[in-house]
Amino acid sequence: MIGLASGWEIAAERGPGWLFVRIKPGNELEPPEDLAEAIWELMQEHMVFRVTIELDEVRLLDSRLLGQLVKLARRVQKCEGLLRLCGLSPFNRQVVALNGLDGFLPAYCDRHQAVMVREPRRPR
Repeated sequence: MIGLASGWEIAAERGPGWLFVRIKPGNELEPPEDLAEAIWELMQEHMVFRVTIELDEVRLLDSRLLGQLVKLARRVQKCEGLLRLCGLSPFNRQVVALNGLDGFLPAYCDRHQAVMVREPRRPR
């Protein structure tokens, strides 16, 4: 478990070819500004470019947290990696969709589904 500002924490678990990161919100509603950087550093430590972000405990996916996820997703995409979300509440799924990010930040019910779904191959 890694502690961040405002009492937020991230827990990482390594799977075959994937890193699973669970976000635990802190006392303050605002996510820390270095959340994307902290997850990126974990990915570097584990030498993996496929990550599933587990958001079961996040009540409200606000613009700051969404911004951190977009920042991380762009970085992962540059390395031809994959970032997937799981555990979003129905409301938070709507937040992602209403911001036009459901294709960029794909969401799944759980980590198993997130890693089992194959992406269509992109032309090079």
